[in-house]
Amino acid sequence: MRVCRQRIQSWGVLSGIVALFLATVLPATAPSVQAAPEDEYHELMKLFVDAFEEIDRNYVTQVDRRELVEAAMRGMLIKLDPYSSYIDQEDFREFNEQVEQEFGGVGIQVTLDPKSRQLMVMTPLPGTPAYQAGIKAGDRILEIDGQKTAEFPEGQEMENAVKLMRGKPGDSVKVKVGRQGTDEPIEVAIVRAVIKTPTVLGDHYEAGGAWSYFLPGDQKIGYIRLTHFSRNSAEELEAALQKLTKDGMKGLILDLRFNPGGLLTAATEIADLFVEDGVIVSTKGRNTDEQVIKARKPGTYVGFPMVVLVNRYSASASEIVSACLQDHQRAIVVGERTWGKGSVQNVINLDGGKSALKLTTASYHRPSGKNIHRFPTSKEEDEWGVVPNDGYLLKYSPSEMEQYLDYRRDRDVIREGDEKPKVEFEDKQLGKAVGYLTEQLAAPPTQKPADVDANKGEKKDEKAGEAPKGGASIEFYRRIPWRPGRSG
Repeated sequence: MRVCRQRIQSWGVLSGIVALFLATVLPATAPSVQAAPEDEYHELMKLFVDAFEEIDRNYVTQVDRRELVEAAMRGMLIKLDPYSSYIDQEDFREFNEQVEQEFGGVGIQVTLDPKSRQLMVMTPLPGTPAYQAGIKAGDRILEIDGQKTAEFPEGQEMENAVKLMRGKPGDSVKVKVGRQGTDEPIEVAIVRAVIKTPTVLGDHYEAGGAWSYFLPGDQKIGYIRLTHFSRNSAEELEAALQKLTKDGMKGLILDLRFNPGGLLTAATEIADLFVEDGVIVSTKGRNTDEQVIKARKPGTYVGFPMVVLVNRYSASASEIVSACLQDHQRAIVVGERTWGKGSVQNVINLDGGKSALKLTTASYHRPSGKNIHRFPTSKEEDEWGVVPNDGYLLKYSPSEMEQYLDYRRDRDVIREGDEKPKVEFEDKQLGKAVGYLTEQLAAPPTQKPADVDANKGEKKDEKAGEAPKGGASIEFYRRIPWRPGRSG
């Protein structure tokens, strides 16, 4: 045991997994790690360390000790649920960038052309170094700092491109691109800057690179897409709502299709923008008291009809918002049945903040009490996910979904002059939402629309929801089979 204790002390990495290891192997009836018998605790840790020592000393080839520990951690987490995971040092930076919405880079969204297998610029982000350097949508990325993109390993093209373009703000990176109508490649030196990636998007870019949050036409129907729920999402959404309100918005569509979730606090703050009172969501964990998060009237946007668009890839935080607005009859839900994820993950820093555990610590419940979580044994006829309102369920086939994604990618390009989108697609789900709002706007008003700006000066006396202690409460579901591109 003396050798074992010395090993544990010298390998500080092990200390971060002790509690999780015990939670995995101890009987479910044990109320906590502290309540486990002391001899059982030592026997379990002795078993683990003995196995580790044997592998380290006697395996046929030399093994990396850190890789062994990380493999053991991943093995433990596999026994829990699909949403608990270990985030290693390499992935932790990207994870934080997703949450904080900031990284050092040049500011272009990159995608891989499925036909030519060439890296292409989807669009430069407005105001970024790439935008100012003249990089345009459709440019083919040929080289990054002298490394030819055609020589990147197959299947790792995007990863390698993003890694090379990102870096310390103030440093320069040389990018060589091919452009249609130009015989010779164009090489530009771009100075990296802190790139802030927005999560709130509109229908299309206006001249000058600003999002238009109105759908085409004179109905004054607002349209806001939310890609995921990150640190600044609620603030971004409120800024868009203020602009829409000022410009005379009469109805709103909140598009959460393909939104995999994010911060619980962001979800509750966003729901609170549209609901005046009542429960937004409640959460309960094994070792935590039930937390009921309620809406407050100050700062609420009311007085207009609203639709939430969802599909089969809308998950976790998306389901919190759509379920809340549906249960309070603040909005109808249009589209497809959502993913069905009713659990909350807590991010627990390990290794001095260089890596982390994303651990399921609680379940959440919609205001009506209906079940959201889709368990492994759940059937299609069972209650799970958020189901669109009666008459508003509209599924896309796999081919329709691919067509929609091509259309959306093309529509998200910053265009010059009178240039029009090249890809056409009839978005029937969006059309269904517009049809509902058109009917509502044509009907006699039942009440005078409230002045949505009346309470904007009032300071809220408490936050809409606090993350559980010990880490940020987050709900990312990262196994979604589509990403619109990567930013660099």
